[in-house]
Amino acid sequence: MFIYLLFIIPPTLIALGAQWWLRSTYSRTSQIPARMSGAMAARRILDSNGLQSIPVEQVPGHLSDHYDPSSKVVRLSPEVYQGHSMASVGIAAHEVGHALQDAKQYAPLVIRNLAVPVANFGGSISQIFFFAAMGLLFAGLAPLAKGAMLLFIVCFSATVIFQIINLPVEFDASSRAKNELVSLGIVSGPDLGSVRSVLTAAAMTYVAGTLQALSTLAYYVFQFAMASGMGRSDDSA
Repeated sequence: MFIYLLFIIPPTLIALGAQWWLRSTYSRTSQIPARMSGAMAARRILDSNGLQSIPVEQVPGHLSDHYDPSSKVVRLSPEVYQGHSMASVGIAAHEVGHALQDAKQYAPLVIRNLAVPVANFGGSISQIFFFAAMGLLFAGLAPLAKGAMLLFIVCFSATVIFQIINLPVEFDASSRAKNELVSLGIVSGPDLGSVRSVLTAAAMTYVAGTLQALSTLAYYVFQFAMASGMGRSDDSA
């Protein structure tokens, strides 16, 4: 248990801190007025880049904002779509940043989109192998449990790799968002700091999530290696 906590607690604390930072930053920047709503900012950036065919839609949910590459649609939550704040404009511009990546065939985004089905499948089936390994171990079938745990590690690795690939995609979308907001005059120099802070806070949640996934994977790889080492020692004895 101590070893598990040693692997898990630090990234969990980082993740909690990142979530608190995002909520705090979003709350603060939501009080800073912008010249236009998030939907208007998204529309202006898209149009200025020749992407008039990509619609901007409102979807329910809190911070449910995303760009759907399969449908070529920017979807914004109500507070971002309607909000006239630096937070709304920054988040909307970030999602449009993904649309710009898609239009320009940004390589990391292409790889990420291709990896989505593999990551989803790996994440789902890894849980099956994990519980199978626990059940086999409880039943005293250690060799089979070891095999199931190895399959869990391989499948879970797919989700971890996906999260690592996703990091440059998110950071690049934020960079594009800031450049577009400034070049189009949507955000002036003094307000850029507010936009940058909310985008940085949002990006850190992705970093924290990746660290959590890496730590979880490292723990089970460590346990598997320890179990394999003990097994070889027993065989040699």
